[in-house]
Amino acid sequence: MQPPKAADASDAEPRPDSDRRKPDTDAETPAGSTLAGSEAPQAERVSGDEPLLPARVHRPSDLLRLLIGVLAVVVLFSVAAFAHGTTTGLEQDINKGTGQAPDLLIKLAGLVSSIAVLLVPVAFAIERLIKRDGLRIADGVLAAVLAHGVTLATDLWVAKSASGTLQDALTQPQPGDAVTDPVHGYLAPVIAYMTAVGMARRPRWRVVLWMVLLLDAFAMLVGGYTTPFSIVLTVLIGWTVAYGTLYAVGSPNVRPTGQHLMAGLRHVGFRPVTAMRADDAPDSGDQSDRGRRYLVSLEDGPPLDVTVVDREQQAQGFFYRVWRRLTLRGITQRRSIQSLRQALEQEALLAYAAIAAGANAPKLIATSELGPDAVMLVYEHIGGRSLDALEDTEITDDLVRGAWEQVKALQSRRIAHRRLTGDAILVDRFGTVFVTDLRGGEIAAGDLVLRMDVAQLLTTTGLRVGPERAVAAALAVLGPDAVADCLPLLQPIALSRSTRAQLRRLARERSQREREAVLEASDAAKRARAEDAELSRNGDRKTARKSLRTEKQAEKRAMDDALEEAREEDLLSQIRREVLLIRPQAPVEPVRLERIKPRTLFSFIAGAIAAYFLISQVTEADFGAVVEQAEWGWVAAALGFSALSYVAAAMSLLGFVPERVSFGRTVLAQVAGSFVKIVAPAAVGGVALNTRFLQRSGVRPGLAVASVGASQLFGLGCHILLLGAFGYLTGTEKTPSSLTPSRTVIAGLLTVAVLVLVVTAIPFLRKFVVTRVRSLFAGVVPRMLDVVQRPQKLLTGIGGMLLLTGVFVMCLDASVRAFSGPDTPHLSYASIAVVFLAGNALGSAAPTPGGMGAVEGALTLGLIAVGLPKEVAAPAVLLFRLMTLWLPVLPGWLCFNHLTRKGQI
Repeated sequence: MQPPKAADASDAEPRPDSDRRKPDTDAETPAGSTLAGSEAPQAERVSGDEPLLPARVHRPSDLLRLLIGVLAVVVLFSVAAFAHGTTTGLEQDINKGTGQAPDLLIKLAGLVSSIAVLLVPVAFAIERLIKRDGLRIADGVLAAVLAHGVTLATDLWVAKSASGTLQDALTQPQPGDAVTDPVHGYLAPVIAYMTAVGMARRPRWRVVLWMVLLLDAFAMLVGGYTTPFSIVLTVLIGWTVAYGTLYAVGSPNVRPTGQHLMAGLRHVGFRPVTAMRADDAPDSGDQSDRGRRYLVSLEDGPPLDVTVVDREQQAQGFFYRVWRRLTLRGITQRRSIQSLRQALEQEALLAYAAIAAGANAPKLIATSELGPDAVMLVYEHIGGRSLDALEDTEITDDLVRGAWEQVKALQSRRIAHRRLTGDAILVDRFGTVFVTDLRGGEIAAGDLVLRMDVAQLLTTTGLRVGPERAVAAALAVLGPDAVADCLPLLQPIALSRSTRAQLRRLARERSQREREAVLEASDAAKRARAEDAELSRNGDRKTARKSLRTEKQAEKRAMDDALEEAREEDLLSQIRREVLLIRPQAPVEPVRLERIKPRTLFSFIAGAIAAYFLISQVTEADFGAVVEQAEWGWVAAALGFSALSYVAAAMSLLGFVPERVSFGRTVLAQVAGSFVKIVAPAAVGGVALNTRFLQRSGVRPGLAVASVGASQLFGLGCHILLLGAFGYLTGTEKTPSSLTPSRTVIAGLLTVAVLVLVVTAIPFLRKFVVTRVRSLFAGVVPRMLDVVQRPQKLLTGIGGMLLLTGVFVMCLDASVRAFSGPDTPHLSYASIAVVFLAGNALGSAAPTPGGMGAVEGALTLGLIAVGLPKEVAAPAVLLFRLMTLWLPVLPGWLCFNHLTRKGQI
């Protein structure tokens, strides 16, 4: 084997083979030197196992540019709509600066730019067709057509629906009461075409492109045919549509194949004979960018392990890495956008640093570029199999300790691996453990990242050999202190994506086993009850009924006992328990790693949208005059109805709890729920609080969940029935003789029916809904049977729900009457009930805490729709929400703290 030598990227570009995939462009082909042509016969000797690469790929970078373009258009519209003074001043400055230009120069620039804008794309198309790159021209034409459609739609929207300030910023007045187009109908398609065909990536054409665009913009600005905002909008639309088209149809694939790899190896001094793809497992979610691996045999010498990294694979997982970088605190993530040169240098640095630290890692021999879009890293061949590929019986304690020895060596030099999954641990035929996939690692890592590596390897080995052996091996190598320090990091968010997927799969299997155990216990109890019924059939009926109730209670106890026996700890809890046996005082409280949760971000966005909507609705209302005319007697009535709602909520809950629970403490728990729902969605916080309260009141966990579920299920049915009934009454108020519901009610019912049909017809949606409903109302039916046998409890629950709806409707009615004047139309209770029920349904479905934003918007629109002026509807809704959401927060906080100190929640 010849010694490897440095290679220049420009002369290490083999041309692809004709039977594989033809190059899309001469500039983007990872080939182009005489090296490939002179050694073509040898370059064809690649294993047939090499899969064919797809002709087109959907690049995440195109999607990112599309999103950036859409965001830029939104920002431009916002500035043009709200910064009227800025736009006007900018136009005046430009007109003043260009007003001194000679008229002949302006006309000449307009003529030249008009011709060049059309000629340059045609010239480039001819050049591409000569080089047999017709598909790229087709992409450009498609982008131009779509850009023209978007241009027409934008012009129509600005002319018909946009505000006056937006029209002033995007158009210029012309003689005869005419105005210029907001978007230039010919320029946007040209920009989209030139972007889609990749003209900007070619230096000479790029210079010509920018000269033409600047000349055309200058001519139109000076001539008074456009505005600066119109030019920027035109460029953004063309650019955005182009990248949207490229992401939708895909870009030509220029990834190097095995032939390119063979030619590149020869260029750095090796004599390859064959190359075979050596990936022994599909790429996991968190290692999808690790590159393609080849096993290369040489004419003379041992085989090589070669990793090829190209731009497409490097871009995989881009959005996931961006999200992790934004949401995780205290953790250094590698750059989301990294050049190939940086990726190559980082992996080479990690490989040399790992070996210098004394760890067993693949020895890096050579590196080289494979054209402008790929690099390769050549390692000594190790052989062997990954930890994931080994059978459970093959994973010995010595092997697990060997993996920990490698981690200890890396951490002795402050090197973090960051990907200690089963794919990254390799075992050769002699049983020696190696660590691979070092590209995502980190030099001079902090303590938090090093502890995450320990937590990750504990979980990886625990999944294969169990928590006892995994913890024992870690303790034997790292010692108890280092292992105990990782306990706060032993949480799913700190683990890799593939490990989290495995933990979720195990959790589903545990739940399935628990359900099967409960079903088996239930079937056994039913068989026993049937046998007892046969024996007691000849006895008296009173004794038989008493025996039946006793057997039902025994069946419920058997089901609860079976559930308790079948309940298993998850793997992370088992690992913590094993470590705490050695270090009982070790900290176990999880470290908060998330800077922001997805639900919080979504809630913030939804709240911002709702706030903008509310502000736009109430800006015209004169609140000062309305407040002065408010009737404070109705305000006090609204406060009283709000306070009565907590008594009704307690009744509706206790009606589905056969066990004896204090009514006073239940009322306090409902008041405490007014504090909890501020920090959690309305449909989640109350359920969790009531379940916890019932458990602390002596109700078994399974029965507590079932009771709350039964209350929620019955409340949902009651809500739907009341909404339909009041909606029908609202529709018949104006025509009492015909009893015909309104068209709005009929349209609403038809819409709901269509949505139900769509959900039931699509398997994915049907499975999603059924799974969520089943998990929410698991065990509800047996609980409902228990409640039905106690008519007093059932009457309490039904009465509490009806009373709860009634007092909320009365509170909303009092809020409306507090701001109603003599000329305000009177609303019926049926109309107010429909508005409240619809708004409450939206609030329960909204992910925002307390339904903030969604409830206010729905109630305001509903009151306006039934005939209330928005000058009255807006303050009435704000008063209603003040009484039912904001004022109870302080009493709720006090009740929450009181019940917490008493151990009731």
